[in-house]
Amino acid sequence: MKGKIRGYLIKKHYLLVLLMRVLGIETSCDETGVAIYDTQQGILSEALYSQVDVHAEYGGVVPELASRDHIRKLVPLMREVFTKAGLAYGDVDGVAYTAGPGLIGALMVGAATGRALGMAWDIPTIGVHHMEGHLLAPMLEDEAPKPPFVALLVSGGHTQLVHVRSLGDYELLGESLDDAAGEAFDKVAKMMDLDYPGGPLVAKMALQGDATRFKFPRPMVDRPGLDMSFSGLKTAALYAIQDIKKKQDELTQQDKADIAVAFQQAVVDTLAIKCRRALQQTQLSTLVMAGGVSANLSLREKLAAETAKLRAKVYYPRPEYCTDNGAMIAYAGAQRLAAGQMDDLTLKVKPRWPLNELPAVKPQNQHE
Repeated sequence: MKGKIRGYLIKKHYLLVLLMRVLGIETSCDETGVAIYDTQQGILSEALYSQVDVHAEYGGVVPELASRDHIRKLVPLMREVFTKAGLAYGDVDGVAYTAGPGLIGALMVGAATGRALGMAWDIPTIGVHHMEGHLLAPMLEDEAPKPPFVALLVSGGHTQLVHVRSLGDYELLGESLDDAAGEAFDKVAKMMDLDYPGGPLVAKMALQGDATRFKFPRPMVDRPGLDMSFSGLKTAALYAIQDIKKKQDELTQQDKADIAVAFQQAVVDTLAIKCRRALQQTQLSTLVMAGGVSANLSLREKLAAETAKLRAKVYYPRPEYCTDNGAMIAYAGAQRLAAGQMDDLTLKVKPRWPLNELPAVKPQNQHE
């Protein structure tokens, strides 16, 4: 399905710039996100539905339930964003949807819906890489970073350091070799019998913790390179919990808070050390942080302090754009559609999809 891009060109700073509206659809996991992005006006409207209550009783995401809930919520959310934007249903120039990585059933819901709308409305569609959406989310802010920069991507299942030379030109510098930071937060929360999702609860409990009681390791900081590991840190938290339970039946709230702050500090310190090395290695002065864990205030404060020492600057999206959302997918899709990229006739989703496999973006803008 090719379609036609119905945007139009204007002259801006001696360049021809394509103006268009793009509908973004995010269904990679347990949140249904929809947004409309205008390349001139920014986000026109957005809506988000979280499935947290659906999965809470199971202590984690149940893929089949996630897919069913996306089917139930996606169309009503799309109608809602068109109404909020004051647009007729379908009054857009392209559709972007998350094509991976993620849960295959959930991805198929968004992909099939996006492709069907593109055919019905005779407009192009494009599958967006979920992590590229996170990486570009800070671009939606008034003070946006410009490539080249180093990106720290700390989404639920991913912890990666990426050298971003330009849009689509990405080099993986380092990543977690086992549990991602977000996964480690959730697993430690489960060890302490906290509700799902546990990561934000660990961060909240850390505010009341005694940081001097436990000392957890900073994994892989004493060796060269930018790869990370959080499995051993998770094990250290488990041993601390087991030691307490040898003396008493259950953890007190203070026990949990003390473990939470020690664990959080270890993760934050590890990420900060690796980010500092990445900036020094690439000789860049801009760091971008994105993904769910980037909403962690302790991590933001630490990275701000570390980048200041290097006379560098850190950027991150507003809290609502840290978690999965349709706005980041609409924005990422708009950049690639404006560059002439679009789907062919095949319908493909990629539950596993390395970021460096993405094609570079070559803007079609021409000098006057």
